[in-house]
Amino acid sequence: MIDTLLIINAGSSSVKFQLFGRSQGLPRLATGSVTGIGTAPVLAAENDETGAKIKINLPLDETQKQAVRRIIDWINSLHAGWKITAVVHRFVHGGSEFFEPTLITSDIFHRLKRLIPLAPLHQQHHLSAVGVIMRFMPMIPQIACFDTAFHNGREAKFINFALPQEITNKGVHRYGFHGLSYAWTAQVLKKEYPELASGRVVAAHLGNGASLCAMKNGRSVDTTMGMTVLDGLPMGTRCGAIDGGVIFYIIRELGMRLEDVERMLYMDSGLKGLSGISNDVKALLDSPDPRAKYALDYFALHIAKYIAAMAVSIGGIDALVFTGGIGEHAEPVRKAVLEHLAFLNLPRVLIIPANEERFMAEQALVCLANKNRR
Repeated sequence: MIDTLLIINAGSSSVKFQLFGRSQGLPRLATGSVTGIGTAPVLAAENDETGAKIKINLPLDETQKQAVRRIIDWINSLHAGWKITAVVHRFVHGGSEFFEPTLITSDIFHRLKRLIPLAPLHQQHHLSAVGVIMRFMPMIPQIACFDTAFHNGREAKFINFALPQEITNKGVHRYGFHGLSYAWTAQVLKKEYPELASGRVVAAHLGNGASLCAMKNGRSVDTTMGMTVLDGLPMGTRCGAIDGGVIFYIIRELGMRLEDVERMLYMDSGLKGLSGISNDVKALLDSPDPRAKYALDYFALHIAKYIAAMAVSIGGIDALVFTGGIGEHAEPVRKAVLEHLAFLNLPRVLIIPANEERFMAEQALVCLANKNRR
């Protein structure tokens, strides 16, 4: 019997997973996802041991809850010797309470539920996945890992908005996100590039969600995202930083409802809004439409502007690291960003593949070991 860790990342339109063996080196046993939830759901998965792959079109009314159950059923059908002994969930927001991997109890579940307003498009789906496991595998421990945790401990001048103190005291400040990716990057730097890990590094996590993190001695000093995942860089469908007055104007003068404005800023802006074509960088790179080039040029320019700003926060830059799907694979985007930064004479530029799932698995083992010692 092989004990395993199931890593789940439940989002608004997908549920991604990886399965690791609880043995030396944490061997990955399987990986996959249910994508297109709400449009055209598809289960795609691979057994890493045999190389066998599946791709199944699912019912149009497939939900996140059903997707989680379907993934577990598929894993159980693969190998009679695989036993899921813990489930680890990515949580976008840990608020001002959660700064390390946390065993999910009923009390923790309800405390996480109170954070939904801080991540309305993510947190509820993370909790939904937890609820499925609680119902169908009630004896299995579940662990929450937080994207905000890596940014804990930054100085107040990098955290606070220029708002009255009584508002800041209510939790209205910059939390930062993509922390699991940045923590993995910091870990790889420490192992493979120790001379850089102790220096000044700007990491660019570029995917459908995108942000930057200024790190010094392997710790977060500053980051582009704020209280929510909406701030900072323009992203696939999110607007990034925007003049708050624009929102007041849209509501008051253009007559849009608050809920519709929120959806527009989260789901219909960014590369999708700029191009009017797609939020998919590959589709934009392949498109002859001038709007596609404009969107990508805008994206690269703003990434470069924020990289320079992050360098200010750490007093210079010894290395720039690209990670995330776009950062790793979209060479034209990287090239455009670096052209804007040519005046900085960057000493080192690295590409470090993101591996949040393995980092979460490592952190979960520590959490479980601590639990067993109590």
